[in-house]
Amino acid sequence: MKETILTQKKNGMAVLLLTILLYLIGIAVFVYGVMGFETNEGISALRLTAFIIGIVWVSLGWFPLLGLRILKPQEALVLTLFGKYIGTLKGDGFYWVNPFCGSINPAATTKLSQSGDVAAASSSLAKDLSAVVTAASLTPESLNKKISLKMMTLNNNRQKINDCLGNPIEIGIAVIWRVVDTAKAVFNVDNYKEYLSLQCDAALRNIVRIYPYDVAPNVDTTGDGIADEGSLRGSSEIVAARIRDEIQQRVADAGLEIIEARITYLAYAPEIAAVMLQRQQASAIIDARKMIVDGAVGMVEMALERLSENNTVELDEERKAAMVSNLLVVLCGNHDAQPVVNSGSLY
Repeated sequence: MKETILTQKKNGMAVLLLTILLYLIGIAVFVYGVMGFETNEGISALRLTAFIIGIVWVSLGWFPLLGLRILKPQEALVLTLFGKYIGTLKGDGFYWVNPFCGSINPAATTKLSQSGDVAAASSSLAKDLSAVVTAASLTPESLNKKISLKMMTLNNNRQKINDCLGNPIEIGIAVIWRVVDTAKAVFNVDNYKEYLSLQCDAALRNIVRIYPYDVAPNVDTTGDGIADEGSLRGSSEIVAARIRDEIQQRVADAGLEIIEARITYLAYAPEIAAVMLQRQQASAIIDARKMIVDGAVGMVEMALERLSENNTVELDEERKAAMVSNLLVVLCGNHDAQPVVNSGSLY
């Protein structure tokens, strides 16, 4: 299906004024014909003809007004005539088309969730009323068959997915998209909004399972056979770009363009979050201890070198060992050291 843009239909104002003018003329002709019934001379053929033409036009003269269409900026209208696609109106303006033409938009009543935190009606009564209104198609939105060409945001609910190491994580994405081909969006898929939502979930699952949550050894995320340091937490820009490309590949046949995809939420699943937090804390403690020990050893070496250079104190090996031990205890301890004064000899 190829989109056809109707560019010669922007004459709605002229048709409206012409219809109103003809309607006034028709009323005048009808009145002229009716005046013939009020005389006793009989009805002439001219007045009878005027009466018939006037009453027919007054009854059916409004029919051309059914072809008037008004579009706002960044809106489109897909038109069909007796089931055949004839073209698409694009751009703001006042249009006139064949009154028998119908507009079609299968996603007119579909509302995508703009946030995963948006809940349904709080009471069962509100839910029932909403279902009744939707089923009866009584809402103004259900009567609007216009297709928005604006950039829109889809924020699907958070998904629980296993990463490449099998750890369950929760992740959410926000996708910015728009319709670029109205014919494909309407005729190639049943409902392009629901189709987009489903493909976003599938693409997100396919990409996330390639990466670990955090950097892990011997993991290849690029597919070149070489281990790298890619991760969901550290390579969020790369992951988002791959998700966008994956979604775009899936929805191209639906006439949609994916402008951007961003990770909005990323965390371990609740069942392993506490364990992973302890793991991260242990890793942080080990790194901190390593840094403290490296610094303490350097300070001890510096102290011994300074004492030897200035000949401040001559220490034998045993006293050096005792000094090193005391300094390491003071520098590496978790608590402040308590000084002990030795007034006697070490021996």
